[in-house]
Amino acid sequence: MDVAHVHPHPPFKASLLKIAHPIKTFKSRHRIASEIQDIKSSVRGIKERSERYKFQSSLEDGSSSSSNSRGAKYMIKWGDPRMASHFIEETEVVGFESPCDELIDCLIKGTNQRSLISVVGMGGLGKTTLAKHVFDNQQVKGHFHCRSFVTVSQSYTVRELLIDMIKKLCKDANEPLPKGLHKMDDNTLVAEVRRYLLSKRYLVLFDDVWKENFWDEIEHALPNNDKGGRIIITTRMLHVAEYFKKSVLVHVHQLKHLPQEKAWELFCKKAFRFETSERCPSELENMSREIVKKCGGLPLAIVAIGGLLSTKVKTMFEWRKVCQNLRMELERNAHLTSLTRILSLSYDDLPHNLKSCMLYFGLYPEDYTIKRKRLTRQWMAEGFIKNEERRPMEEVAEEYLTQLIHRSLVQVTRVGFDGKVKSCQVHDLLREVIIRKMKDLSFCHLMHEDDELDTVGITRRFSIATCSNNVLRRTSNSGIRAVFVFNKSEIFPKSFVGELSAKFKLLKVLDFESTLLNHVPNNLGNLFHLRYLNLSHTKVEVLPRSIGNLLNLETLDLRQTHVHVLPREINNLTKLRLLPVYYRKYEEQYFMLNFTIGVKMQRGIGCLKSLQKLYFLEADHGGLDLIQELKMLKQLRKLGIRRVKAEYATAISTAIGEMNHLESLNVGAIAEDEIIDLDFASPPPHLRVLNLKSRVTKLPEWIPKLEYLVKLRLGLSNLEQDPLDSLKDLPNLLRLNMWDNAYVGERLHFQIGGFPKLKELDLTRLSRLNSVSIEQGALLGLEHFRFKDNPEMKVVPCDLKHLENLNFLGFADMPSELVESIDPEKGGQHYSIIKHVPVVLIRQNVGPGFRDYDLRPIPTTSPRV
Repeated sequence: MDVAHVHPHPPFKASLLKIAHPIKTFKSRHRIASEIQDIKSSVRGIKERSERYKFQSSLEDGSSSSSNSRGAKYMIKWGDPRMASHFIEETEVVGFESPCDELIDCLIKGTNQRSLISVVGMGGLGKTTLAKHVFDNQQVKGHFHCRSFVTVSQSYTVRELLIDMIKKLCKDANEPLPKGLHKMDDNTLVAEVRRYLLSKRYLVLFDDVWKENFWDEIEHALPNNDKGGRIIITTRMLHVAEYFKKSVLVHVHQLKHLPQEKAWELFCKKAFRFETSERCPSELENMSREIVKKCGGLPLAIVAIGGLLSTKVKTMFEWRKVCQNLRMELERNAHLTSLTRILSLSYDDLPHNLKSCMLYFGLYPEDYTIKRKRLTRQWMAEGFIKNEERRPMEEVAEEYLTQLIHRSLVQVTRVGFDGKVKSCQVHDLLREVIIRKMKDLSFCHLMHEDDELDTVGITRRFSIATCSNNVLRRTSNSGIRAVFVFNKSEIFPKSFVGELSAKFKLLKVLDFESTLLNHVPNNLGNLFHLRYLNLSHTKVEVLPRSIGNLLNLETLDLRQTHVHVLPREINNLTKLRLLPVYYRKYEEQYFMLNFTIGVKMQRGIGCLKSLQKLYFLEADHGGLDLIQELKMLKQLRKLGIRRVKAEYATAISTAIGEMNHLESLNVGAIAEDEIIDLDFASPPPHLRVLNLKSRVTKLPEWIPKLEYLVKLRLGLSNLEQDPLDSLKDLPNLLRLNMWDNAYVGERLHFQIGGFPKLKELDLTRLSRLNSVSIEQGALLGLEHFRFKDNPEMKVVPCDLKHLENLNFLGFADMPSELVESIDPEKGGQHYSIIKHVPVVLIRQNVGPGFRDYDLRPIPTTSPRV
């Protein structure tokens, strides 16, 4: 028998193979073992935090609201930080004078029908303190026959809640308890509470409501007896407050943060409570005001940090330590534990998908205003947004953000004319809590100059505040999924992006917005998994041809960059959905057609079949061939196209006619005298925003048919007939801009009943316009009205006095006769026309740039809004 046949490998070689096999698998087994250890460590961490914060599982605590929930309790437990809100002395209540008066009026005045007051706000804002203060008011006490203050919280049973409620009602009215109360079944209990309240003017305060269906569970116990019964709820959830409206009259009071002077007053009461004067020593005032600023008008934070500082030696050194190490103090200091726990409750109540979205706020710098579009696009790239067939992902992502806002976790900082959130941020102290959770979960590492990156561990994201040459070399973690750079002051090392692209090949999100990045290397194409690339507001001028390798890219943000030509390889990106690319010349004098520079694209863009947003395309570069390819982009929702020639009009009309999802259209001519007449057999059915910057032979007949249109801007149109009669019945129009001789007549006339929803109106550079008349009953909803550089308009329209809802009136570069006639300091004879408007501003250009101007307010008799 052949030995080689019996032993496929010689003995020595077989031994080597036996040794080599475990060596070959050792690396994989070591990785798996390390991951198991990481999981065990995470579980230990969760257990430790659970014990530290005294959390209980849903099995222990009973999250169900049904009457048979095992061991569920609705009352606040000993040691719960919310208990303090129930026992605040009258003299310690600061900043609630106006809300108190408003809520007391709601309780004792108005309808005899049962009604509900909902106090809404983030944790620590003082909802319970305010509600309890109103509940105990002597005027309120005297108005009601009986009152009950019931704490609901996240875990409760309806049965025990109702028993507690009737006990407190009877005690308040000095009446005996119903017999056999604890033995009643659920229906009998509801009937008994209802019977007791039927003949009384009652007040019931439900504190800390978390669930919408709470009202469904207790509604029938609270009769509508036409005796002026009132219900108060406090909640962090706006959607909970709104839910009650389905069957009861509701007044929603959204509690505001304390204004600066009230925040300072409360801080001094706490930090210097044992000082004779309760005043801040002068040497500590600057540091104290910095600390108060960090509290962001949150009463609980001011009380907690003020209480901590009251125990410290009154020296700059001690107070600076607290200020600079606030994150560590929040985690470890017993004085601040209650603050941390209360701020954590809303996060802990979030469903899993929203927790990931919420953690994203921690990777933005302190006090950073976050744009909605940027944030939601990052969520989408990360896979946090559930894909729904019937709705675009952007809409679902915006709904997620709305949920976080309604849960009082996110603060809106800017709202658009259409009511949509433009930007938002989180409270600084909530951000500190989020950062702690990010660290616990290895969600993101905040990288600063002095960080030791080799100790980072398994984190999946980097938020970079500095961009030194060593910032990437020092980490061995190649599994990073997202990198965000926020440094605005340093020019990047040329090798920075190259090293990043070589090392982190699993990246999905890469964001350099508003940095001094000026170079993108060719190896960018290594990032095959990249879905989101944000280079907006950088110094980048050229994209490498390897961009065509990023086959998973969905967002390529090139706004306000100097990229004016895209390589042909961009047409490979069949998953690309969002392509905003342009540069606006704010440093130069404004001219409508040349203010924005778009991008030149090569033929073949018809392959980008997933594209939803494309702006601004330079039409004259590819000509008719390129425009005809546009009709293949049937998913487009936003299209901006510049430098259009008259001969392109038919092709553009045909292409747009294929875009049934189009919501925003911006078309600009190549020159002022170029006539662009777009004509559609049927206009885009869902068009909401329309910008037409070209001469036309007449106002397009299809514009008045756009029932979903919310914004219309006409420029250079040279219309000789007043277009307002045709546009006045647009049912949803919110903003109308007529610029640069859109109309070349002398008089505009707004008819009664016209423009029913219009909020903003802008008349700019209409060279022959000399008068505007507004019938009483026209423009009833108008809030903002701007006039700019209308040289023949020398008299202010007297009909402005009819616009009772006007909040802002602006005059920019207008004739001196008009400006002086409304200025009371110059004896303006027409001041009475505008004095009812809260904000009136005079603007005057002082230089060649777009932003070179002075602003001067005109004092009015109406309070500022």
